[in-house]
Amino acid sequence: MSLRKVPKGILKDGFTTGTAATAAAKAGLMAIINQKVPNAVKVYLPIGKVLEIPIHYGEFTTNTANCSVIKDAGDDPDVTNGAEIGCKLALNSSQGITFIAGQGVGTVTLEGLELAVGEPAINPVPRKMITSALQKLIHDFNLECGILVTVYVVNGKKLAKRTLNERVGIVDGISILGTTGIVKPYSSASYIASIEQGIDVAIANETKELVISSGARSEKYLSEKFNYLPEYAFIHYGNWIGETLHKINTVPIEKVSIGIMLGKAVKLAAGSTDTHSCVSSWNKDFVVDLAQQVGFKDTDKIYDLNMAGRLVELFAFEQNSPFFQLLLTHCYQHTHLKIKRVILDIYLIHKNGTLIKFIKK
Repeated sequence: MSLRKVPKGILKDGFTTGTAATAAAKAGLMAIINQKVPNAVKVYLPIGKVLEIPIHYGEFTTNTANCSVIKDAGDDPDVTNGAEIGCKLALNSSQGITFIAGQGVGTVTLEGLELAVGEPAINPVPRKMITSALQKLIHDFNLECGILVTVYVVNGKKLAKRTLNERVGIVDGISILGTTGIVKPYSSASYIASIEQGIDVAIANETKELVISSGARSEKYLSEKFNYLPEYAFIHYGNWIGETLHKINTVPIEKVSIGIMLGKAVKLAAGSTDTHSCVSSWNKDFVVDLAQQVGFKDTDKIYDLNMAGRLVELFAFEQNSPFFQLLLTHCYQHTHLKIKRVILDIYLIHKNGTLIKFIKK
C-alpha cells in the first residue's frame, strides 16, 4: 500500500487491469474484422456500467492483432497505474478462447488460488470479461474461429517486484485482476483480497501456522524467530487486523503469531481492529488509564507525546514491563475473541527490532 497523501476533493475512479486487457482484446478483434484499429472501445463491466477505453497502440493482419491500453487507476496509488497492458490475438480453428501469459503477466505455481498451477495469472472475472467481449464479436460477425489470447504487460515483471505476487506463487509478472472492472481510490478491497489470497495459498499448501504482521519491516524482525516457516506463512495485515482474523477464523489454522508495532498496538488495545490513521487515532486517555494501573504517576508526559511510538521514552521496552504487558493483555483480548479456537501469541515490536512476547496469565 502506498503512503501517498490522499488528494483533497472528489477522487477519480480508475479501471482495473482486467478492464484494460478486455479493451485491448476487443480492439484487436475489431481491428482484424474492420482492418482498422479503433480509437476507443466500449467495455461492459460486471457491475452493469459501460466504460469507453482509449486504445494506445494497435497493429493487425488478416488473422492476428496486437493492441494495448494505458492503465488508468484514477486517483488510486496503484502500482500498475500508467502501465501498458495489451493483448495479442491469433485466430485459429479451435472454436474456443485460450489464454496465454505474455511478457509481464505471471504464471501460477502454487495451489490455493482461483487458478490451476501452470495457468496464466489472469483471474476468472477478467477471463470472463475478455471471453464475453470476443464471443459477442464472433457472434455478431458470424465468424467461425477460435482465438488465442496472449495478455502482456510492458515492464510487468518489474512492477511485480512491488507486489506480494511471488509470495503466493505468481512468478514472472503481475496478475490481471478485477471483480467490478473499476478501481475505487484508496479502497481497502484490493488489500483485503490480497490478505485472503495469501491465507488461501498457505492453507492449500498445508500450512497450519501463520505469522501476521503489518508489513515488511515487522516481518523482517519476526522472520528469524519463525525461520522454520515457509515464506507464504507470513501474512501482511496492513491496517486490517480484524479482516485478517475473520479470514483466519474460516480456515483450519492451528496457531497464529501476531507481530505489531507500538503505534498500532495502542490502537488495537483500545479496541480498534482497523488501525489506519484515517479511521482511528491513539486514545491518550486510555493509555493514561493503563499507566495509572501500573503505578505511573506523571501522566502529563503521556499527553505531551505527539505519537504513541514515543511511549518507549516513558516505559522501558523490556519483556517484563508491567505497562507493555498490560497493553498486550488488551491486544490479546480483542484478537482472541475473533479466533478463539486458535493458539494465539502476540509480539510487540520496537522500531529497533526488539520483541516483547505477551505473557498469558
